[in-house]
Order: sequence, then C-alpha cells, then structure tokens
Amino acid sequence: MEESWAKIPGQAGKASVDLHLDLPGPHGSRVRLGLETALRDAVRTGRLGPGMRLPSSRALAADLGIARNTVAEVYSQLVAEGWLTARTGAGTTVAERRATYPGPGPLARPQAAAPRYDLRPGVPDLSAFPAGAWLATARKVLDAVPRRLLGYHDPRGLPQLRTALAGYLARARGVAADPGRIVICAGFAHGLAVTCAALRASGAATLAVEAYGHQTHRDLARAQGLRLRPVPVDGSGAVIGDADGADAVLLTPSHQFPLGVTLHPQRRREAARWGGVVIEDDYDGEFRYDRQPVGALQALAPDHVIYAGTASKSLVPALRLGWLVVPPRLLDAVAAQLTAGPSGLDQLTLAEFIDSGGYDRQIRRTRLAYRRRRDRLAAALHRRGRHVSGIAAGLQAVLELRGAGTERDLIARAAGHGLALAGLESFRAPGPGADRAGLVIGYGRPAEHAYTTALARLCAVLDRVTVLDR
Repeated sequence: MEESWAKIPGQAGKASVDLHLDLPGPHGSRVRLGLETALRDAVRTGRLGPGMRLPSSRALAADLGIARNTVAEVYSQLVAEGWLTARTGAGTTVAERRATYPGPGPLARPQAAAPRYDLRPGVPDLSAFPAGAWLATARKVLDAVPRRLLGYHDPRGLPQLRTALAGYLARARGVAADPGRIVICAGFAHGLAVTCAALRASGAATLAVEAYGHQTHRDLARAQGLRLRPVPVDGSGAVIGDADGADAVLLTPSHQFPLGVTLHPQRRREAARWGGVVIEDDYDGEFRYDRQPVGALQALAPDHVIYAGTASKSLVPALRLGWLVVPPRLLDAVAAQLTAGPSGLDQLTLAEFIDSGGYDRQIRRTRLAYRRRRDRLAAALHRRGRHVSGIAAGLQAVLELRGAGTERDLIARAAGHGLALAGLESFRAPGPGADRAGLVIGYGRPAEHAYTTALARLCAVLDRVTVLDR
C-alpha cells in the first residue's frame, strides 16, 4: 500500500496538530470503521474545513491508542473517496468540496455590509494607527520584559502603565493623580460599567446624564441598577443645577459629546462644588485646534471627580485600553468590581510608547491631520451657506437643522448614496431639554483617500434638501 502521504518526510520530532474524534462502536475489529466514519462525518459537517491539515498517521495512532496501519488505511480510503487529499511532503489535508452541511448559526453570520463612506462620529481614522511604531515598541517590550510580568497581574493594571499615565495625564491634561489611584480598564465602556457598579454597591441610586450623549453609556448605567436623570445642555454646557439630588453625574466637560460645547467656567466651578460624584469622560481631550487646551475638571476637585480617559481615539478602539483616576474614598469600591482588564502585553507596550515619546508624536501628527479635515468640512459647508458648530476641538461637528423630519430625510437620502450619517435624535435622552435637530458629522472616521469623496457626497445630499431645511 502507498503510504508516502502518511509518512511525511522531515516531520520526525515536530509537533503534530491535535484532532478530537469520537469513535463510534466498539474497538477491536471495528475500530477502522469507527475511525473512518468519524473522520467522514467531521468533514461532512464542516467541523474539519477545506484545507485543514490532519495529524500524521503516527501521531493520530498514538493519540487514539490504535495501530498506525489502521490510520494509514483509513486515510487512504478517504483520499480515494475524495474526502481528503494527500501529497508527498505536504501531508494529508481536507479536500476542497462543495459544502453539504447547514450554514452558520446566527452568531456566525456576517454583519450587514458597511457603508462605502461613513461620516458618523465616534471612531478615529483607523489607518492612522502607527502600526510600525507600535510593533517596534511591542518587540522591545517582549525582549526586555521579566517573565513574572507574563503571568496574572493586579486587576487594577500593571504598575508600569499606571506610572507612565500618571506622568502623562499630569503633564498633558492637568490631572492630579498618582499611580496608586489609577485603574486600567478595557476602554471607557468597561470603566463606566465598573464605576456604576461601584457606586450602586456604595448606595447610589441616581445618575444624572447630559441630555445628549451615547445611548450605550446610558444603557450601561441602567444595567447596573442606577436610575437616570437627564439634564439639559445649552451653549454653556450641562446645566449642573439640574443634577441636584442625584448621587452622581456623568459629564463631558472639555468637549461635550455630541454637541461640542465646553463647560462654562462658572459651571465648572459648580461641578467642582457639587455634592455628588462626578464622572468626567475626557474622550478626546488631546484634540484641540483653535484654543488652548481646557484642562481636566478633575484637577479642581480630585476628591470627588472620577477621571476617565481612553486610547480609543488617540490610537484605535481595538486596543481596548482605558483608565480611571479614582478618588481615594472610592478606590476600594471600584477595585472590588474589577474582574478582568486589558492584555498585560498591551499595557506594557502603551507604557513604553508613552515613555519613549511615541504617544506624544502620534497625538501631534493626528491632531494636525484632523484639523485639516475639520477645516475642509467647514469650508465646504460655508460655501453652501451652512455653518457647523462644536468644531474647536474633537472629531465631530454639528450641523443644525430645522426639524427632526429634515434630519431623518437627509440621513435616508445619504444612505441611498452610500453615505452613513448620524443625527442628534440618536444621541437624545428621553425627557425635557432635548429637542434639537441636526447632523453629527464625524470627520475622523474615513481613511484619508476616502474623505474627499465622502465630503462631496455630503454636500450633494445637502444641496438636494436645501428647500426642505429653509
């Protein structure tokens, strides 16, 4: 019998792949039939996909506790039937064939096709991620990291990153922090869920939220058992007085999302004197264009402001790296809610990226690129007699419209032209003080080569609905 396909030259001593098989029927004289049936069924149902390499006959025989010749005979039979293929030097693999098994279940089904052009807010330009510099930093870290740091670490985060962040946040955002008060989390959503759980466990019942903001964040707070109280947002930011009576308030003071206003100095002082806990979401604190950076609110009241930052906008969301600076009286309650956090290797890489100056270089480079995009957006709309607001900072601008009907019509028309847009309606919390209409235009998301076309399509759609909006 030809066995060259089962005896792979040059494979001696190399690890084989693992393969789990349930052998039906008794062993002994029927072991070959059981193995043949199990392999055939695994290929037929798709558990072994086309091109998948199988273990060598020697390895599979050892794993199953059967004779090697039995495995070789089964492989030969399935090759003859077309289930497997075998080539000298390449081993045995599952043959390419038309699938006869049911399609994937709901969780494995592909998502709806992404729009060709996307001007929705909340995501930076993913192509701007400094992959080369990040990879070089990761390699440097792996070359030098003590092996003890590759085990399970403190759920509050590795001390290397907490120390690096303490210095960076003090220098760049004016945050009053020491490493012992910093908690590393898997992005802002994780940090918010942990914070809300800690507040609820400490007896808090009500969270005040800005009348415009992420619905996901409101859902997270509600899932932790907190009642929500929306507070109005006007040209001076959130109306702090309307949060009286709540146990905590969630604010975006440096650059309100999505409206883009900065919390007025008087209201910042009100927030600093406010009796409850303030959660400060500094989601895009590094991106300032036409003014001096507004420092973190936390510096005014570090004893009752929880500062939250993230690398999702400055780097990419996929890293899932965020941080909380927690007042001493709440630190134990927050730490008690931590069960898992970001990869330790990613934490060490970000720490080195900050210490080496790579993070600052990335911020300066992307700040310049996003400012240019913002200028192009504002200029294009200005030529059409339209003006956007909230553009002194951040990655989005607001184009006010006359009513919700115009907003919905414009978004629908844009979708018909392959352009995704978001309206204020999708960020509105139920309740009074939230009746504005408009587009929230995210100019950070498209790759550079797609931004020009996305902007042209936006202008074309706006031109078609001019009569509806005026």
